[in-house]
Amino acid sequence: MKLILLLISLFLFAGCSEVKVKPTVNSSLQVSKLPAQESWDDTVFFSDSGKTKAVLFTNHLMMYDQPQETLLDTIKVNFYNQYGKVATILTADKGKVDDITKDLYAINSVVAVNDSGVTLRTQELIWRNKDKKIVSDKFVTIVSPKEKIQGYGFESDQNLSNYTIYNITYVTRIDSSSNSKSKAKK
Repeated sequence: MKLILLLISLFLFAGCSEVKVKPTVNSSLQVSKLPAQESWDDTVFFSDSGKTKAVLFTNHLMMYDQPQETLLDTIKVNFYNQYGKVATILTADKGKVDDITKDLYAINSVVAVNDSGVTLRTQELIWRNKDKKIVSDKFVTIVSPKEKIQGYGFESDQNLSNYTIYNITYVTRIDSSSNSKSKAKK
């Protein structure tokens, strides 16, 4: 029995040594490129004078100090009208917020639908905070109950009720009296 205790003691003392192990550090890690804040499954409310103006839903949010921007994965934004009702819903695969101007960039598979049935489709658009307008210089398609318009360059209020397409390439108007479509190229 004493022999077993002696052997165990020897093993314990033999395991202790003065050799110090220094951990390896990944030198390619650049702290300046890491987000200052990061979160998942977020809901962000935007309000003015106590009234909700918009609600942003995102799967992944990454805020950076330099450059001052927030990157978003899979976004949905509900824009509210003056009566507190959802007027427009915007969705996109990715997004970016300029933290200085508070402008929102919606990128890839962008779709905006208003409460009147107007649908906007494009690959990229910007919601400008200063004037609450939606703009794009990319190819856009607008489908409403009365027409389908395609072209390059777009500007609208955030409710998609007053919009302009600058370089129209295709127009289809729907005649409500006969439910027939007429096509015109511009």
